[in-house]
Amino acid sequence: MLRVRCLRGGSRGAEAVHYIGSRLGRTLTGWVQRTFQSTQAATASSRSSCAADDKATDPLPKDCPVSSYNEWDPLEEVIVGRAENACVPPFTVEVKANTYEKYWPFYQKHGGHSFPKDHLKKAVAEIEEMCNILKMEGVTVRRPDTIDWSLKYKTPDFESTGLYGAMPRDILIVVGNEIIEAPMAWRARFFEYRAYRSIIKDYFHRGAKWTTAPKPTMADELYDQDYPIYSVEDRHKLAAQGKFVTTEFEPCFDAADFIRAGRDIFAQRSQVTNHLGIEWMRRHLAPDYRVHIISFKDPNPMHIDATFNIIGPGLVLSNPDRPCHQIDLFKKAGWTIVTPPKPVIPDDHPLWMSSKWLSMNVLMLDEKRVMVDANEVPIQKMFEKLGISTIKVNIRNANSLGGGFHCWTCDVRRRGTLQSYFD
Repeated sequence: MLRVRCLRGGSRGAEAVHYIGSRLGRTLTGWVQRTFQSTQAATASSRSSCAADDKATDPLPKDCPVSSYNEWDPLEEVIVGRAENACVPPFTVEVKANTYEKYWPFYQKHGGHSFPKDHLKKAVAEIEEMCNILKMEGVTVRRPDTIDWSLKYKTPDFESTGLYGAMPRDILIVVGNEIIEAPMAWRARFFEYRAYRSIIKDYFHRGAKWTTAPKPTMADELYDQDYPIYSVEDRHKLAAQGKFVTTEFEPCFDAADFIRAGRDIFAQRSQVTNHLGIEWMRRHLAPDYRVHIISFKDPNPMHIDATFNIIGPGLVLSNPDRPCHQIDLFKKAGWTIVTPPKPVIPDDHPLWMSSKWLSMNVLMLDEKRVMVDANEVPIQKMFEKLGISTIKVNIRNANSLGGGFHCWTCDVRRRGTLQSYFD
C-alpha cells in the first residue's frame, strides 16, 4: 500500500518518503527514495510510450464508410465479386449435398480444376458490364483481389483446392457499421476471405467495425459423411425431417443465409448454416438486433435470397415453389407478400451451383430501382406493376457460377438509418 501511494508522485510522494524514513530508519529511506525515483522515471517513460501509441492510431472519422441496415435503402457503395480463376470444388460430401444429381459427373471430372474457360470469359465480361452500369447509376464499386484458386492447401483436418471470390454475399454481411466475415461451411471456401482482406482492412482503417466469426475446423465431424442423398425425392424427405449434411459439431454459416430488415434479421437453417452458427449471430448482434429463424418447403436449402428476398419496407418476394412456414409473422405485421413469376431460363443452360430461381435474386438500388436480369421479362413486368423501375443487365453466364445480382454483391453503404419494421 505504501508503494502504491509513492507511485503517484508529486508532493504526496515526497511526504511519504520522509514519513517512512522517520519511522523505519535511514537504510529503508534510501531504498524507498530509489524506488520512488525509478517509479517516476518509469511513469514518464510510460506516458511517452502512450503518447507514441496515440500518434500511431488513426482517429475515427465522423462519417464511417460502412453503413447498411437493410436491402433497399439508397445504395452508395458495393463490393462486386470476380469470376477470374474460378475453380470447380472437389466433389466432397458437402458439395454433393448442395448440388443437383445431373451435375455430379461434372464435379467428379473437373473438381480441383478451372470451370470451362470460355464460359468464365463470358462471365467476367458480364460482371464488368454490371460494374459499369452500377457506376453510371452513381454507385461506388469495389472489387476483391484476384487469387489463384487452384492451389491446393492442407490443414490438420482436411485438404482441398479453392472455389472463387465471385459471391461476396456468401462470405460478408454488413450490419450497421460492422462487417462480419462468415466462417463458411465448404472446405473449398475455407480461405475465401483472403480475396476481401485488402478491402476490409481499408474500411477498418477508415472507421468500420470488423468481426470474423469463429473459423470452424471443418473436421469430418462437421459433416454427415453418410448423408443419404441420391435423388430429388431423398432431398425432399430429408429436408422435411430437418436433416442436413452439416452437423452441430461447431458453428458454421454462410452470410447469404441471413437477410436484413432493420432491427430484424431473418435466417434459415440450411445445408451450410447450422443452429450453432445462427445462435452465434444472435448473441453477437443482441440486443440491438433480433435474429429470427424461418424455414421453407425447400428440398435443398442453401442461401435464403433466391427463396425469400426482402425488397422494401413491408415488401418481400416469396418463392412459390418454396413457401415460408412462418409467413403469418409477416402478414400480421402488415407486410405485402409478392409471388414472383416462374423464371424463363432455358433447361439446357448450365446452372452448376444453383436453381433457376436466381431470377428473383435481384439487387435493390433503392425502393424504386432494381437491377434485374435482362432475359427475365416476366419479373421485369412484375416490378413495373409495383412501381419499381428495372435496370436490365445480362448475367446469364455469371448465373452458372451460382448467383444472381444479390449474390454477386455485398452492399457496403446505403443511405438510411436503423429502424424497426415489426414493432
